[in-house]
Formats: sequence, structure tokens, C-alpha cells
Amino acid sequence: MDCRVVAATGDMWLRMGGGGVSDSLSQIGGGFSHESEHDLAVMVSDFLENGGGSGGGGAESRWSSDSDSGLLCDLGQLADKISYYKLSMLRYERDLLSVVNSLMLSINEIDLELVKSGPCNASCIRFSLAKLLRHSGYDAAVCASKWQGSGRVPGGDHEYIDIMNYDDSGSSERLIIDIDFRSHFEIARAVESYDIVLNSLPTVYVGSLTKLKQYLQVMVEAARSSLKQNSMPLPPWRSLAYLQAKWESPHQRQFNLDEQIINVPSDHKQCSGQLKRLQSLLQSDVEVERLLKHRKSDKNRKPKVAKRSHSSLRTH
Repeated sequence: MDCRVVAATGDMWLRMGGGGVSDSLSQIGGGFSHESEHDLAVMVSDFLENGGGSGGGGAESRWSSDSDSGLLCDLGQLADKISYYKLSMLRYERDLLSVVNSLMLSINEIDLELVKSGPCNASCIRFSLAKLLRHSGYDAAVCASKWQGSGRVPGGDHEYIDIMNYDDSGSSERLIIDIDFRSHFEIARAVESYDIVLNSLPTVYVGSLTKLKQYLQVMVEAARSSLKQNSMPLPPWRSLAYLQAKWESPHQRQFNLDEQIINVPSDHKQCSGQLKRLQSLLQSDVEVERLLKHRKSDKNRKPKVAKRSHSSLRTH
């Protein structure tokens, strides 16, 4: 089935009936400024007042894309797409992913004492990882992106890591590292098959913006299908345009730790908990990858054994 990318996904506000907006903004799109919090809160309020929380047809018609074909995507096929994208990583991307995973697993709570001034919002984890990457010889930086609201897309800001990869000719490619990739696609009342697609995503995304967009397209399709099955409307803050804005908007690279990070006696219980959660997920990813490699190795060996045995039978 040809399911076109059309709109957004729902999220926790639908569970909460519109309450607790300011407390949950960080779960919607990473760190938010006060301006973007206000813009998104107004949009959420407008969305709920027009029937978004009850699955009303008027709200869905207003907020969904004009290109909405009404078709439901095969979530099983979308999970297969995710698996294909993961397997089709280039060698240098796979090597970098392995380095990032190892460094993430090496970070401890003491490292989190180095934080930016103001609300941390897991910045300490990103800066710790960027520091380790630079010490490993990579041109890594923490990127802070920000964009203004436009039309149905609310404004916001996001923080992630990038690496500039240079080849022998001097050309460069920008690689994106997002340490909590799955969290961008969590939705309310997801059907079981959506959770399968969600859990097939890498815990940490490492790759180009082009490949990142492929993941985003799949997840928008999957979320739209899940929400449609529950007669839920499509909020604008989960649209493809909004998701792309997180990594493609104008950004500032921050890599001078002496200026950007200071030692403060901050409470890092929340960040410490997030680090432990990510490390647990990464360990599971690494174990799954190890098992897949083992199975692939076994599969490649068996035909060779069978071929030699068959050849031996023919010679006698």
C-alpha cells in the first residue's frame, strides 16, 4: 500500500485532557524556551477546544494535512523499513555508531556534574558525550536549534550533537547524533503494532540528515495509522515539518566547554535517571546486534558446508 506522509501524531496532552502543559513540553520536543512554550501551549489549547481531545471530525479536518488520503499504513511493513534503514548504514556511519554507543555506556553520574547554567534538560549528557567524542578525534559539538512557528507548525527549540565528517578532498558531511531518538515519536494510546515500530528504532540516532528524514517519514506514517485506528485527530506538533525543524533549523554549535559548561551543585537526579534508562536500552541494542551478527555468520557458513558435501558425493 502506498501510504503518503501526511500529518502529525498525538501525544500526552490527549491523555491529560490538556492539563499540565508546561510540565510536559520537554517530552514533546526537547528543550523549549519560554516563547516556544507559550506558542505551543496556545496551539494545544486551541486544538483541544476545537474537539481535538475527543476525536471530533471538525478538529481532525482542521489540523490534518490537505493531502490526507485516509489510507491506513501497514505497520508491519513500516517496521521492516526501519530494519532496512538500520542494515543499510554505510561503514563509517556504523563505525561511528559503535563509538557513540561505547562512549555513552562509559558516562557515569560524576560526569553529569558538568552542566550548562540554567535548566539542564539532559544537556549534561550531551556535553559529556561531545567532550568524549572530541577527545577521540571527532569534530563534535552540541547544537542548539530554534525555529519560529509558521502556519500549523508551532515554534520550538531542540538540542542534539553533530559531527563534521571530512573526506580527503576537503569536502564535509554533517552527521547527526540524537541520544534519545525514540522519545520524539511516543504517542498516546498507541496500538500494539505501533509500539513494535517504535521499539525497532535505534535508541541513539547516528547518520545524515537525509537518512534521518527517512526515519521521520516512516514514523509519521506509523503514528497517523495508529491514531486513525483510535479515531484520534492529528495534532500539528507531530507533523513531518515540525519533526524536521528540530534538526534542520538554524543552529549554533557549542564546543567550548570552558565557556558553555560550569561546575554547579545542581540536582541531577532526573538526568541520572535518563542516563541509566538510555544505557539500559543501548545495552539491549548492542546485544540484539551481536545476536544478529552471530546468526548471519552461521547462515553464511552453512551453504559452504552443504556445497562441499554435495561436491564430494558427485566425485565418488
